[in-house]
Amino acid sequence: FKFVLFYARRAFLTKGKKMAKSLHSFSKFLAKAGSNVQGKTFVAAACVPQTRNYSRGSKRIKVANPVVELDGDEMTRIIWEKIKERLIFPYVDVDCKYYDLGLPYRDQTNDQVTIDSAEAIKKYNVGIKCATITPDEQRVEEFKLKKMWLSPNGTIRNILGGTVFREPIICKTIPRLVPGWTRPIVIGRHAHGDQYKATDYVIQGEGTLDLVFTPAKGGQPVKLPVFNFKKGGGVGLAMYNTDESITGFAHACFQYALMKGWPLYMSTKNTILKKYDGRFKDIFQEIYEKEYTGEFEKKGIWYEHRLIDDMVAQCLKSSGGFVWACKNYDGDVQSDIVAQGYGSLGLMTSVLVCPDGKTIEAEAAHGTVTRHYREHQKGNPTSTNPIASIYAWTRGLDHRGKLDGNSELQQFATKLEKACVDCVDKGKMTKDLAGCIYGLKNVKTEHYLYTMDFLDAIAEEYDSQQ
Repeated sequence: FKFVLFYARRAFLTKGKKMAKSLHSFSKFLAKAGSNVQGKTFVAAACVPQTRNYSRGSKRIKVANPVVELDGDEMTRIIWEKIKERLIFPYVDVDCKYYDLGLPYRDQTNDQVTIDSAEAIKKYNVGIKCATITPDEQRVEEFKLKKMWLSPNGTIRNILGGTVFREPIICKTIPRLVPGWTRPIVIGRHAHGDQYKATDYVIQGEGTLDLVFTPAKGGQPVKLPVFNFKKGGGVGLAMYNTDESITGFAHACFQYALMKGWPLYMSTKNTILKKYDGRFKDIFQEIYEKEYTGEFEKKGIWYEHRLIDDMVAQCLKSSGGFVWACKNYDGDVQSDIVAQGYGSLGLMTSVLVCPDGKTIEAEAAHGTVTRHYREHQKGNPTSTNPIASIYAWTRGLDHRGKLDGNSELQQFATKLEKACVDCVDKGKMTKDLAGCIYGLKNVKTEHYLYTMDFLDAIAEEYDSQQ
């Protein structure tokens, strides 16, 4: 890649048509090399972080402490590098502790790089992550993997704890399926336990289903009758959650609401699941009264528990501007409904907030855009939406600025986000967003920009606002 950079500089300086043409051909060669090339980019000999240095002069904003950069896969990996080159490092002087979470390198290190990256986030408090592949059987075959590795997001979340908050990016020109949502609705999903860690069973024939708890320190087991199957079989399910996990979820939600300065609502169906959902309700209320009431009142915000059906109805009638704490299944469903309600799944940020309120990991809420990557491998330009990936950087840098007391860095993050939105509102956008306005069948080439042109437009918009 040093050779590529040398080649690029030479083409730029000489302005020779032949050299530029050769560079284009070499770029197409790199694209066609596919997953092997993308997996080996910037690979370390051992599973250790790398510090990136991007010298752009003395006018860049100085950042006192590092951030942890987690690289990813496919089209988002390609765009990730361009975002840094065009929008981040020309303006910010920051030490990035780099971890390659591209699938080939995860496989090469037996996924140790993912574990190491999470530990680094613990140390430095800020992680900024590119979208990654979670392998299925097809990917195992495609990449010739040693095994079907777990989701890196899940691995990182298990190490850090915390809650994932998804927030929409609102652009005036993008039609909303729910027009009244003029302010963001943030979904905080408790991604632990419940149906996702349940034990289910198909019951054959008649019999009795019981729920049994056996105390670890001795004592009489507790046996609760569930159902007596008298007319043939059926199905049964047992699920759980823990006080520790619910408590961590509550703290993360209260911390995030304070960060945003918005009220917090927590939804359950405690009228039906009086003990199970009632436990969520009680823990949230106890923590709020003991630790957060004063801080919430100072900001003029509040916490309130709502029944899930009431909350869904209230959400549709509202104008937004609140944080919604959801149990696991509710959060899974409602986050996608809310995302689509704002007009585009490509305009959705994702931030993992730990219970301490100090440690976060920011990323785009979408995947690696495989279909566009296949076109890129053929040497074809794509119109891939980079906004959510840009917001991963801005949200991470904003938090770094908050921790360091660096208001200049926070202002940079705010201004870059504004430049993204202003570009779209001025009619400069990628094809997916143009499709939201005109309908994909009616989109013409004059309606959208290719990815690199769009990044240039954002940079120009940012510079024009200085």
